Amino acid sequence: MTADLRVRWLGRMQFADALALQEEIVAKKRADHLSTGDELLLLEHEPVYTIGRTPDRSSLLGAASLPHQLFPINRGGQATYHGPGQLMGYPIIDLRRCGQDLHRYLRWLEQLLIELLADYGISAVQREGLTGVWIEDRKIASIGVGVRHWITMHGFALHVCGDLSPFNYIIPCGINNVAMTSMEKETGKSISVVDVAVEFEKLAEHRIIDLHIAQETQPVNP
Repeated sequence: MTADLRVRWLGRMQFADALALQEEIVAKKRADHLSTGDELLLLEHEPVYTIGRTPDRSSLLGAASLPHQLFPINRGGQATYHGPGQLMGYPIIDLRRCGQDLHRYLRWLEQLLIELLADYGISAVQREGLTGVWIEDRKIASIGVGVRHWITMHGFALHVCGDLSPFNYIIPCGINNVAMTSMEKETGKSISVVDVAVEFEKLAEHRIIDLHIAQETQPVNP
């Protein structure tokens, strides 16, 4: 079995435009799941806050004081910030071809980011019970996904460079006392989002097969 992944670099986009594009692709995959392949959108956002499906909005610290627009969206998780300097990755993948295992998909995303960071000399890890990628107690990538009929949307935000101060207006992902960091802060070197996107594209195209192998090797119940 071959696992193909179409990757698109979209540059900098308003959050609403990227969300509309994701919804369009998901709808096409639902209508024709046999011939519509998996996609990965890579981009940056103009400054925006998002929050997932939750009645608990304590992570916003009072929405009236936010310096940028807030979007409630259909992903899990609390409030986070997106803006220039972050690599946004939106994989749109049919998990029906991948064992219908959302937790395994999340761990796959984390491992991709950890492997990418290792290529830049950054030693990052997963933390038990917390989605995302960490360097000790500092968070360098956030993950929040939505799933419709086993088709994924939303994805990850990797902090490459740029201003992290907008995180001061929220409790990022609802985790108290978390310090946000970036690839530039950790390495002391100038790193561009475009260059990191190129490297992530290569890695994702190589590793997408990992999601599909698991389904093929699962035991068949008699």
